[in-house]
Amino acid sequence: MKTLKLLAALFFFSALIVSCNDDDDPDPVNEEEVITTMTVTLMPAGGGANVVLQTRDLDGDGPNPPEITVSGPFSVGTTYMGNIVLLNETENPAENITTEVEGEAEEHQFFYTIGGALDATTFYGNFDGNGNPLGTEFTLNAGNASAGTLTFTLRHEPKKPNTGLVDAGGETDITATFNVTIE
Repeated sequence: MKTLKLLAALFFFSALIVSCNDDDDPDPVNEEEVITTMTVTLMPAGGGANVVLQTRDLDGDGPNPPEITVSGPFSVGTTYMGNIVLLNETENPAENITTEVEGEAEEHQFFYTIGGALDATTFYGNFDGNGNPLGTEFTLNAGNASAGTLTFTLRHEPKKPNTGLVDAGGETDITATFNVTIE
C-alpha cells in the first residue's frame, strides 16, 4: 500500500514539474491593428482632380456606422495611380498603420473588388519581399462611362500566392465598399 501511495505522489509531482516547464510558453501574439480610417487617393496620370475615397469609423464596433465619402467621379479612359493610407485615430496624434502593414508585407495583402457595371481594372503597384502583391499602391484604369462599386479589403496573414479573395484565407483587418461612377 505504501508503494502505491509513493508512486501516486511521484506521478503527481512529476506532472506538476512538467506542467510548469518554461518551454511550454505559447508563441507571442501579434495583436491586430486598430484601423479607424482608410483613405484611398487616386491621382490621374495626365493631371486633373484626384478622386479620394474614405471610410472613417471613430467608434469602431460602436453604434455609429462608418462615414463613407467619395470626392467625385472618375474620368472616362483615365489611368489613376492609387495609394492607401490607414490610420488609427483613437491615438493622438493619429497612428499611421500603413507603415506597419508595409513593414509586415509578407503578412498582408489588399484586394480590390469591382462590382456592378463599373468598367474598371486594377493592377498591384507594390509587392512583398517574395514578389507577392501587397497593394498599398496600385493602378486603376477607368474605362467607359459606368457606375458600380469598388471594395478594398485588407487581409492579415493571407495565403500567398493566391488567386484573389476566394482562396486567400487570413483575417480581414478592414474592408470598405464605395459607390463610384466613371463619367
